[in-house]
Amino acid sequence: MKLSTSGLGQQGHEGGEKKCLNSELWHACTGPLVSLPTAGTRVVYFPQGHNEQVAATTNREIDGHIPNYPSLPP
Repeated sequence: MKLSTSGLGQQGHEGGEKKCLNSELWHACTGPLVSLPTAGTRVVYFPQGHNEQVAATTNREIDGHIPNYPSLPP
C-alpha cells in the first residue's frame, strides 16, 4: 500500500510524533462513500458498528457477543 502524500501528516501531541493517514486503508475500512477527515480532526472507531456491518454484508449472524469495555467513557 502506498502512503498518502496529500499533506495529512500530523505532529502528535506526545513528543512530536509524526502520523500519516493511508487513504487506501481509510477507504478499505470505511467504504468509498465516506470522505477522508480533514487534517487535525479526531477519528473514533466503534467496533460494534463494524461487526454489524460485516454480519449484514455476509448474510451471517454474529455470535451476539459484544465485548464490554468498562474503561471507555460513554
